[in-house]
Amino acid sequence: MNLTDLAFQPALTQAQLVRSREVSPLELTELYLDRIAALNPQLGSYFTVMADAAIADAKAKTEQLTRSQQADLPLFYGIPISIKDLNPVAGVPCSYGIRFARDRLADQDDTLVKRIRQAGFIILGKTATSQLGSFPYTEPPGFPPARNPWHLDYTPGGSSGGAAAALAAGLCAISQGSDGGGSLRGPAFCCGLVGLKPARGRVSFAPVGERLNGLASNGPLARTVADAAALLDVMSGYVVGDPYWLPDPDPSFLAWTQRSPGQLRIGYLTALDPIGETHPTCKQAVLDTAKRLEALGHIVEAAPRPDFSGLIEPFTVVWQCVLAEAGVPWFALERVNRWLLGRAKRINSGAYLRAVSQLQVVARQIVRFCQPYDVMLLPVFMYPTVQIGQWQRLRSAQVLEKIIHWIAPCPPFNASGQPALALPTGMDERGLPIGVQLVGRPADETTLLALASQLEAAHPWEHRPAIAQIS
Repeated sequence: MNLTDLAFQPALTQAQLVRSREVSPLELTELYLDRIAALNPQLGSYFTVMADAAIADAKAKTEQLTRSQQADLPLFYGIPISIKDLNPVAGVPCSYGIRFARDRLADQDDTLVKRIRQAGFIILGKTATSQLGSFPYTEPPGFPPARNPWHLDYTPGGSSGGAAAALAAGLCAISQGSDGGGSLRGPAFCCGLVGLKPARGRVSFAPVGERLNGLASNGPLARTVADAAALLDVMSGYVVGDPYWLPDPDPSFLAWTQRSPGQLRIGYLTALDPIGETHPTCKQAVLDTAKRLEALGHIVEAAPRPDFSGLIEPFTVVWQCVLAEAGVPWFALERVNRWLLGRAKRINSGAYLRAVSQLQVVARQIVRFCQPYDVMLLPVFMYPTVQIGQWQRLRSAQVLEKIIHWIAPCPPFNASGQPALALPTGMDERGLPIGVQLVGRPADETTLLALASQLEAAHPWEHRPAIAQIS
């Protein structure tokens, strides 16, 4: 196996290679750091590379490996991972995509980061995010834009754009990200990856909090469904004081990827009101996947066209109020965030609470709409990946309108709290990945993962961007 092939092996495969002593944590870490040094200047996928800390951790783990039995090792012992720059890592800058905060050091690990360390991972660095995680592209002022490894003129998505670009280019084995309106699923769609937004309450936001009334969730970006499931096993679990939580599955999420989902009733959508029909390329991906699911023995039918127009206004109100709560000075914000902050300052507490209540009403409508089906199949985004800077000449209100239109299939399931997974299915005419979204019942990642794994086995994703091959 050459080094490029090793870099693109699934994280679980790499973990087996480490356990069998065929490769060491130090060799893997050095491989990825070399690739980061070669490709990150073009991709802008990492804000901060923790090279010294990663090498020290890898050396210690490699030494420990000689004295340990396989059974003593955590699942992901010695496997390199990236952390999104919205999640603090002690002693490392956490900028949230704000230029003036790029040197501000975090004083503690996020609970999620602690769990990732306990699982044996080696942290390579902090990946690029849109400013405060606000946008479905990753172009914060003061940082180089994150670029799509498949075509450098295009976005890798956002706000977990750096995480997706790094993973798709082979600059880590697996990535952590977060999703408050499509920020895991969108980058997975743009970069040809598996992106899983867990159910509300599955992954703790301790020790701080989530600030978005349950809209957001941390989750995995991975090369395979099994990798995503295994990282979700690491991430999930209640922390004392969490405002909402779910019991861990029995057996594990990873175990469910080895199980048949049985015959499921699956409803598919290719249009959403008030947006309308999706782009033909994205629509065809849904229709092709529906045929594959039917061939696998599932009951697949067109779902009635939903109208989620009641979601847009309250979702926007809650989202923009987070900017006011963050306390970032207006002059530190990029122009669309600055405009959203101005709007937020005109919203009083009563209007905010009404928006939260409206979101809960719409969320019930969304869950009721999905109720007849075990899984929903629909586009990830309404049209394929956009170019970097494509909307920069538009007024802020026009940019918001473009964003709402593009990402429309994702936010409904942030509002409802249902688990949702993006799965790659093919390439568009420009050579950029496309994919579909699978949505499960509330708190039911297990069925979702079993079905996604079945689909993946029937139609494997075996593409790799040309930039990945370095000498």
